[in-house]
Amino acid sequence: MKKIILSGLLLCLLQPALAQPKPTPTTQKASASLPIPEKVTEAEGITEYKLANGLKVLLFPDPSKQTITVNITYLVGSRHEGYGETGMSHLLEHMVFKGTKEKHKEVAKEISDHGAQFNGTTWLDRTNYFETFASTDENLDWALDMEADRMVNSRISKSELETEMTVVRNEFERGENDPGSVLMERIVSTAFLWHNYGNSTIGARSDIEKVPIENLQAYYRKYYQPDNAVLLVAGKFDPIKTLKLVNEKFGIIPRPERVLTPTFTAEPTQDGEREVSLRRVGDVQVVGMAYHIPSGLHPDYVAVDVMADLLTDAPSGRLYKALIDTKKASSQFGFSFQLKEPGLIYFGAEVLKEKSVDSVRQIMFNTIENFAKTPPTKEEVDRIKTKGIKNIELLLNNAQRVGVGLSEYIAQGDWRLLFHTRNQLEKITPEDIQRVAAAYFKSSNRTSGTFYPTEKPERAEIPEAKDVATILKDFKPKAAVSQGEAFDPSPANIDARTKTEKIGGVQLALLAKKTRGNSVYARMTLRFGDEKSLMGTVTAADLAADMLTKGTAKHTRQQFQDELDKLKARVSISGGATQANVSIETTRENLIPALKLVAEALKQPVFPAAEFEKLKQENLTAIEGQKSEPQAKGSEALGQLRAGHYDKKDVRYQPTMAEQIANYGAVKLEESVNFYKSFYGASDATFSAVGDFDEKELKDVITAEFANWKSPKPYKRVQDVFKETGGKAISIETPDKANAFFLAYQPLKISDSDPNYAALELSNYMLGGGSGLSSRLMNRIRQKDGLSYGVGSQFVASPLDQSGAFIGYAIYAPENLAKLESAFKEEIEKVLKEGFTQKEIDEAKKSWLQSRQVTRSQDNALVGSLNSNLFLGRNMKWSEELENKVKSLTPAQIQEATQKSIDLLKMSFIKAGDYEGAAKKMAEKAKNNTSESGAMGGAPKQ
Repeated sequence: MKKIILSGLLLCLLQPALAQPKPTPTTQKASASLPIPEKVTEAEGITEYKLANGLKVLLFPDPSKQTITVNITYLVGSRHEGYGETGMSHLLEHMVFKGTKEKHKEVAKEISDHGAQFNGTTWLDRTNYFETFASTDENLDWALDMEADRMVNSRISKSELETEMTVVRNEFERGENDPGSVLMERIVSTAFLWHNYGNSTIGARSDIEKVPIENLQAYYRKYYQPDNAVLLVAGKFDPIKTLKLVNEKFGIIPRPERVLTPTFTAEPTQDGEREVSLRRVGDVQVVGMAYHIPSGLHPDYVAVDVMADLLTDAPSGRLYKALIDTKKASSQFGFSFQLKEPGLIYFGAEVLKEKSVDSVRQIMFNTIENFAKTPPTKEEVDRIKTKGIKNIELLLNNAQRVGVGLSEYIAQGDWRLLFHTRNQLEKITPEDIQRVAAAYFKSSNRTSGTFYPTEKPERAEIPEAKDVATILKDFKPKAAVSQGEAFDPSPANIDARTKTEKIGGVQLALLAKKTRGNSVYARMTLRFGDEKSLMGTVTAADLAADMLTKGTAKHTRQQFQDELDKLKARVSISGGATQANVSIETTRENLIPALKLVAEALKQPVFPAAEFEKLKQENLTAIEGQKSEPQAKGSEALGQLRAGHYDKKDVRYQPTMAEQIANYGAVKLEESVNFYKSFYGASDATFSAVGDFDEKELKDVITAEFANWKSPKPYKRVQDVFKETGGKAISIETPDKANAFFLAYQPLKISDSDPNYAALELSNYMLGGGSGLSSRLMNRIRQKDGLSYGVGSQFVASPLDQSGAFIGYAIYAPENLAKLESAFKEEIEKVLKEGFTQKEIDEAKKSWLQSRQVTRSQDNALVGSLNSNLFLGRNMKWSEELENKVKSLTPAQIQEATQKSIDLLKMSFIKAGDYEGAAKKMAEKAKNNTSESGAMGGAPKQ
């Protein structure tokens, strides 16, 4: 059902924030006199309280996780911005990561030190921040103290704004590289004449560059207040102690005297078609269109959202059938904006250059606007409802997802709207769909085409949003889902709880435990072939894996997906020339039937010819759409540098985009069928499961389905052979692209059993591989110099071969290439010459260790680790030993290992960007400056 809007929902790694004189006393006397929080309501495991200063607090305990998520949602987004303030909410989100005046001066570093997963996001109605960390009293105290402090004491300074502005502008430029995203921005801004929903969340470039610091500080003081925020704590914690702690941290913040005025601008009824066009460098044609729809609070909204899926769901959607099955378009999609005030529903399609975009546009008009004339069947509606309810129920099984996901409903007025939406979805009928289709999907309500004068226009009247209290007056929450056990994620306990054995050719690792909502994750990997037998099979193998869920001897593609939806299961099957991978997420009662469906897909695929052609088209479109992108061009060059020396038929060879297009264009269905018949089987397979399941039932299914399923050809691992590349300089022009991409690459002859591995792992973590914003590269290139939105490094080492690499990367404006490359090399030279301080190392060790604990606490990550360990012949003790090695590292050991491995002279540098265009702009700017200087110098010479 609900899609993530990549072009608008700016999921931003950000920065610190602001300046506001607010008291931060935390004495025992002050906390003892605080009023007791008021319990407001509860529903399905979540309880709401309200502090005396107006802060709303949601507590969602889940003892089955060894993590806690703290999420704070501020009811401010781009909808609240005034003239000249576009992007201010998003810019402020960055600034709040800079630090506070006294207590938390380096927020980004603190987050990294605590090994937390985190993010900040800005959207139309709200801004939110979250941290997920290991469940300890110390971590929870820190997170709540930090969020309370930066709510009112953030250090919003002019000097830091000047640096961060360039980072945000870099992010803005990154979005400008995607024609599809820019087209949607243009359509949305044209659809709204007056309402701020028409403004992009990231804002206008001029506003980003010129916002006065005083305006930003005033905006912060106005909206970042307890009476305009909702705090949620989810995970393993003591509710009574936590509520008391929240009151101590936040309750001392005084309630502000100012009163927030509700926004009141209403978009007038649209009175005719609107159309925009976009002309830029690109590789794939795109068509999009939007229709005004009611607020997420209106009862019609859920029916509109269901209709979006009825039109675009693959392979049953009407747009899908009209565009993809006919090969007129390569992809199509649609989603609705669930907002506090009336929003939009948006549809789009990608079309190859040699095909007619005009015919696709007309098909979309007809299919969408004539929907009411051919209403959906009950079966069609029930299918979408089943999928939507499945997604909501799977969401409710994960406290972290719920904690962050509730921000969207909080922004509409009440967190319980999540459950209310689910309840409404259960009641939707085909008649509801037909009614909303007739009400809103009219040509006069459409934005995408040219204006046409119309004598008697039809208009869609958008109803006003209803009061939340009225909507929820009869709301009855359902019972909370079952809670899981308190599980210790230490390597020793994981090994103690994991059972391993071998059934036929399948190695098993099973970790059964009680989980929230009886959830369970499973992974299976089939390995096949050898270097010689796999020659020339890469493209056919890739498509063969993708075809496994496109139809079986017992189920069509649609029927297969319907069965998974009924089982509340998410299944993906992917693969290539050397292996196939299966991922399953479901519940205890559905694991066995879901696994049987997977066995059916693996063992009884039918390879429908029409689906094969659609897959080819999708792959071709995806590659074509990246041909002019700096990141894709840079990555292509890196692939050639790393593996271009292999024979082009070797599975290790990295083909260029042009070669991939040729390969996908030429591959035939029978090649993929032959690959499947020649290699697929379970003679060399691994299977892992983590969560709530019956061990005997699971092993019985593995025995029945896979024990005797033999691979036609023997398996022998294809080795990764180390090869020196020498220091190369590669520059690639990507015209008309605002953003550029930088890569540094040095191959290393090393495995993860090397004596220096632990030291290099921690060294890279401090240099640029950490999860936070406080690495050396981040501090210099993003935080200090403001040259890049995203910069970092990676260190990889094979567990089986003497083959690894160091890779650095950054995105940036092409005119800043010289500064970026100089700063990157300077930071590496500094590490090689001076090493790291003891304080840096101590903090990095703590952060690195906690981040690994957080990863082990997440079942979907743990099941992958267990699967890999089976293949490698390891258990979690190997991980524990690595952590012990890291704990004992000294500054001298780290510097010695880094100096032995990293060499700037052996490093290759790849740069992709519009450097010619940047040079012209800089020359023109210099020329203009010279002209202005001359004009001010006196009368012209005779």
